Amino acid sequence: MANFGISAGQLVAVVWDKSCPVEALKDLVDKLQVLTGNEGRVSVENINQLLQSAHKESSFDIILSGIIPGSTTLHSAEVLAEMARILRPGGCLILKEPIETTVVNNCKVKTASKLCSALTLSGLVEVKELQRVSLSPEEVQFVQEHLGYKSDNLLSVQITGKKPNFEVGSSSQLKLSIAKKSSSSVKPAVDPAAAKLWTLSANDMEDDSMDLIDSDELLDPEDLKKPDPASLRAPSCGEGKKRKACKNCTCGLAEELEKDKAKEQKTSQPKSACGNCYLGDAFRCASCPYLGMPAFKPGEKVLLSTSNLHDA
Repeated sequence: MANFGISAGQLVAVVWDKSCPVEALKDLVDKLQVLTGNEGRVSVENINQLLQSAHKESSFDIILSGIIPGSTTLHSAEVLAEMARILRPGGCLILKEPIETTVVNNCKVKTASKLCSALTLSGLVEVKELQRVSLSPEEVQFVQEHLGYKSDNLLSVQITGKKPNFEVGSSSQLKLSIAKKSSSSVKPAVDPAAAKLWTLSANDMEDDSMDLIDSDELLDPEDLKKPDPASLRAPSCGEGKKRKACKNCTCGLAEELEKDKAKEQKTSQPKSACGNCYLGDAFRCASCPYLGMPAFKPGEKVLLSTSNLHDA
């Protein structure tokens, strides 16, 4: 009994089921009452009625389930969650349950690892296995008859778990220690020799001992020459059958093409002896082939009919 860590003044709950021998249950409760020092500090609950009990949260310091000799209690996830709820923060759950030592699919009897995982998922921490023992012939028979499970690889395991030292949903204010920056920041010491080396004042500019370099002397005669516009052209600028300047041309090809276009327009204007044929009959001579025709724009093509050519 001392292995359970029960001391005077603690509230203890004993969970049992139909596999528990009545005399063994009564003997356990009597011993617990002696350890706690008060008869009202030990509660006895049937595992099938635990979910309907009226226990408030954090009601017990220790819960013992299935530890009665001869018991083959199986703990569901709902029962484990209810035990974790009624445990006080820092309280301890100690249970015993038959386990399967081999992995079997769709088996109602858990393995030791699955039972430990179930306790962890219920909200308990520090889950660990205490001991494993073989089942007695009476316990094996009860598993076969009442649980409907038969196996040669059954053992009984005792596992413990603790509730964290806080309630679910509780909150606590965090105290953060943030160092405040001092208002007066101390600048690091500067070497005077280094400061003088990297400092240039107006007095130094007028000092005859200071050798100042003219920026124009850093340029060669080749740097002052205006670059050839042809050298600034892009590789694809002006290529192809029809010369065409690229968009936002800066190499001078666009201006060159504009000049060529102006020359072509000037040379394509109609030529005549007087040079005023396009102005109308008032400016045409008697033998002008355009006589009698309306005025036209310079460069505009005028088609003469056959009759006009014969009259001329």
